[in-house]
Amino acid sequence: MELIIEKADVGFLGRVHCEDNLIIDEADNLETLEENIKKALKEFHGLNPKDVKFERKYDLSALFEKFNYLKISIVAELAGLNASLLRQYVTGVKHPSVSQAKKIEEAIHRIGNELNRIHVYAE
Repeated sequence: MELIIEKADVGFLGRVHCEDNLIIDEADNLETLEENIKKALKEFHGLNPKDVKFERKYDLSALFEKFNYLKISIVAELAGLNASLLRQYVTGVKHPSVSQAKKIEEAIHRIGNELNRIHVYAE
């Protein structure tokens, strides 16, 4: 089930569509947010929380809030975007097109793949 995550004033806002319903909740961390939404899915749709698996999808504000070690300028460079444009996306001044969002996602995945291949030497 797709969980859309947005930055809230304090913490995160999440939303899922289940059947014809939109379930929304807010929490100070993602684990609590998921628990709250699973409880709502149980209450309104009878779903067992243990059976509910979320695919997290972040808007850019929430992404750079959650993964605050990512540098906007580096992600922009890897995505082939102007850093100030990406900052506007992150602050919500502008919104990326689907193709721009895909470039950003691919750049972040490249960073992750590079980090995954790192080995730390110790004597």
